[in-house]
Amino acid sequence: MKILHTSDWHIGRTFHGVDLLADQAAALAAIADLVAAQRIDVVVVPGDIYDRAVPSADAVLVCNRGLEAIRAAGAVIVATSGNHDSPARLGAGAAFASAGGLHLMTRVGGVGTPVVIDDEFGPVAFYGIPYLEPETTRIELDVPGARSHADVLDAAMERITADLDGRRDGAHHVRSVVLAHAFVVGGEATGSERSISVGGVETVSASAFDGVDYVALGHLHSPQTLTERIRYSGSPLPYSFGERSHRKAVWILQLDADGLGTVERVDLPVVRGLSQIEGTVEELTTASEFAAAEEHYVSAVLTDPVRPVDAMRALRTRFPHAVHLEWSRPAGTSELRYRDRVRGRTDIDIATSFVTDMRSTPEAREVSLLERALAAVQREDVSRDDERVEQYELSGRSA
Repeated sequence: MKILHTSDWHIGRTFHGVDLLADQAAALAAIADLVAAQRIDVVVVPGDIYDRAVPSADAVLVCNRGLEAIRAAGAVIVATSGNHDSPARLGAGAAFASAGGLHLMTRVGGVGTPVVIDDEFGPVAFYGIPYLEPETTRIELDVPGARSHADVLDAAMERITADLDGRRDGAHHVRSVVLAHAFVVGGEATGSERSISVGGVETVSASAFDGVDYVALGHLHSPQTLTERIRYSGSPLPYSFGERSHRKAVWILQLDADGLGTVERVDLPVVRGLSQIEGTVEELTTASEFAAAEEHYVSAVLTDPVRPVDAMRALRTRFPHAVHLEWSRPAGTSELRYRDRVRGRTDIDIATSFVTDMRSTPEAREVSLLERALAAVQREDVSRDDERVEQYELSGRSA
């Protein structure tokens, strides 16, 4: 049996406010093409299919078209819900969908009931462990004292192990694949994942999955190998500039008669690259060294001596997909604490310094306005002090 492992689609996610649905549609189409080219039997998707519990109508449309394309390419689909998904919404109509080859495993109580798919060597049991929040799943898993992710995952795996043991015919090995959405010890986060820790430790041990032929993990966004049989596929698209150096991929594994055979990493096509660039507005919009970033999503650090006006508009004349910028005032920025920086300085010195840091050196007429404003504040403070003294004296006489 040939299985493709992908995860963390996050359909409906935006990137610095930019709609990614077209990019996500392209990524799913690439996966469908790979399914057809590699003659994949089963595609497993361990969670975070959507980016929100209540996805938009457009997000649902993109997701459905992607699932239809993968199914039409010849693969059965087995998927679970992640911490971004709503299990109830994602799993709505699951019984009906399974008849068409889409198996949505979102029920906590169903972790010990696999989808069984046969190949020439016999059955393969696919178990889906949706994201397990300890506080809301411990009762359903019959571990009322559970407080950590490890506790509830261990309880889920006990059910899976018990079911597997019941399927063994003597010494005959029953091949198994587990889909789980969790943060396993040894995994490396990219920064675009939402924390799954609520008042406790969010990591679980890889040893919790002992006895399973392959564990398809979701939650972390870069392809990772924890052991030969426990892997993260990562997301099909980068969702932060911290992922700009990652090459997105899927895992393609072969199950033979005895269990896990080969595992191959296959890189996905880059839909749109990410670049971080730095320089003045003039340099960024004219220098040839930045030409490679023209069609990328761009994050720019501006080094102009004066904060540029309408810089994003200027940048987008060359980088139409610029999504983020910040101004880093060049050299001369003191690292002293604020208290040390203002000690011994007059109010007008501090005010003009602030304007200089935020914009540029104020003109004489602007300094004059600042002086008048400070003088007005001081007069108001003096007037308030006089009122307090007068009230104190009056209260003393009445006493």
